[in-house]
Amino acid sequence: MTSPVSFSVIIAVYNGAQTIRRAIESVLSQTWPAHEIIVVDDGSTDATAQEVAQFDERVCYVHQANAGVSAARNAGARLATGDWLAFLDADDWYYPDRLRRHAFFLARDPNLDFLTGDYDYVAADGGFVSRSMEKTEAGVMLLKKAAGQREVVMEAAEFGPYIEDHFGDTHTLSVPRSTFLALDGYPVGRSVCEDVNFLIRLCARSKRAGVICEPLGVYFIHEHSATRSDPLRAQQRTLEALLPLEQALLDAPSVVKRGWQGRLRRARLNLAYALLRQGQRGAALRAAWASFTADPGLSTLRDLFSVLRGV
Repeated sequence: MTSPVSFSVIIAVYNGAQTIRRAIESVLSQTWPAHEIIVVDDGSTDATAQEVAQFDERVCYVHQANAGVSAARNAGARLATGDWLAFLDADDWYYPDRLRRHAFFLARDPNLDFLTGDYDYVAADGGFVSRSMEKTEAGVMLLKKAAGQREVVMEAAEFGPYIEDHFGDTHTLSVPRSTFLALDGYPVGRSVCEDVNFLIRLCARSKRAGVICEPLGVYFIHEHSATRSDPLRAQQRTLEALLPLEQALLDAPSVVKRGWQGRLRRARLNLAYALLRQGQRGAALRAAWASFTADPGLSTLRDLFSVLRGV
């Protein structure tokens, strides 16, 4: 089967000398070759540049002053010449058929607005943890809809649960370069939840998404990630990335708004729990109260009582 789809794979890296080789090799090993691989080095001070240099002309290497992962991905997107963009973080990797599965899906259904898919969580010791889709309501719903098939289409009416608690991640997302640029890419200055911010805005302008119901790659769990090294700060940054979307979603479909509200409720509750673990009980109550006053209902009321019990 042939397809006109060309993928530019963008790898953002910061001090990733220990893992960048594995990430690049996973792209070079694709059964559907990438149109190009663009590595954007976001101001690394380790041996990242030397590691990438070993791949010579097979990889386009760009170095920039440290500006964050969003700025690095956006810079790669501006340089890309492929029709579609695929992303990969330096500590994760693709399975060999990641690009081929999306290319073939698009060949059969060219009206898809974006594509995503399942992935494996792998622990620092190399052990398998779980898969992405089985951990979320939206993922389980689509696996049931697929009824054993490898592919399924997620319609716009199904975006709500996906936005509220998405499966898949940056490294399983494929998006037209033109769409990415029209949305101004990832929000610069955000190091946590920048992917969700973009995903919500992407859903707001989409009608159909292709989903591969099998793992396309690996999300590597380690203690140095932005979300695990400082959990309280990560939850605060998550809320900061979600709140500005209120204005951006004024004209969005109601299902997208509901998904965003659900995501926001989860973020406030997670922040409250993180504050409780730090002994900041008053701040935890304020976070839960803010959620209830913003969206009064049974869900936020339960959240409030849950935090009260913790206090």
